[in-house]
This record gives sequence, C-alpha cells and structure tokens, in this order.
Amino acid sequence: MDSTGTGTGFAARGHDHGQCVADALAMAEAVCARRNARLTRLRRRVFEMLWAAHKPTRAYDLLDRLRSEHDGAAPPTVYRALDFLLEHGLIHKLESLNAYIGCVQPDAPHRGQFLICEDCQSVAELDDPDIARRVLAKAHDLGFAVRHQTIEVSGTCADCSEARDERGRDA
Repeated sequence: MDSTGTGTGFAARGHDHGQCVADALAMAEAVCARRNARLTRLRRRVFEMLWAAHKPTRAYDLLDRLRSEHDGAAPPTVYRALDFLLEHGLIHKLESLNAYIGCVQPDAPHRGQFLICEDCQSVAELDDPDIARRVLAKAHDLGFAVRHQTIEVSGTCADCSEARDERGRDA
C-alpha cells in the first residue's frame, strides 16, 4: 500500500486526502525522530503542503502559499526546507517538472521510478528493484558510475485515458 491508498501509486477516487497527509506526517515525524533530525514548524508546513497537493509542486508555488501564512517567507526559506526534506528522503524532486512530491517510503532507502501523467499531473512512485538493478548493470557495462538514479516516465494515467476514451465516444 502506498501514500494514495491504492497500491499503484495513483490516487483512487474518493481518496481521503486528510488521512493521507496525516499518515505521511506521522511517518516523517518518526523518521526524523529516529535520525535525530529537527522537523521544524516551517519544514513541517512545507511537507504538509506538498502532501496536500498530491501533485508535483514547484518551490515558488509553495512560497506563494507560505507568504499567505507568513509575511517573511522568502525563496531561501522554502529552498532550505526542501533541501532538508530531500536530504532525509521525505520528498523527491522531479527534475523534468522542476517540482517536488512526497516520498511514499521515507523510512527505506530506494531508487525512485515515477510515472507522471501529462494530463492531470498525477504521479505514481514505483520502487522496482529489478528496474534499478538493470539500469545499474547497463551503466556498469558502459563503465559508468551511477551516483543517483531516478527514472521519470511521462504518459497518461488510467483515469485520464478513460476520460479521453469517453470524450471520443461522445464526439
């Protein structure tokens, strides 16, 4: 089971966002406590905003939301919070979108593979060790030393594909 409650990574219809955010926050607090890391009020708020969005979120969108709550919020404030969350594996950065999303497995080291819907921007996080091993093996064969591995795959999620099919039938 993942953060969306579906096991596939994409949020199910009728998904309880409030419970999902609460579960993710409890996990983040536990991870930080085990690592003796401080989840400050601001870091916690940025984390909550990312999870509540359930979609990739850009730093400046977070900044805009923070400014509505804290007059003194500035870009370095948000970037420092994001750096902390990334460092502790609580979130991921999706390079192709220059955006951030909560990690569904912050308590376990893993290499992320992400399916990104081009229509609705929903994201499914996979953690397939076979994919990671194959990439590492192919890189090794080429003499390439992998420092970091993240795979982003763009396409269309099942809900958007279904909606597109329904629109085609209605036309």
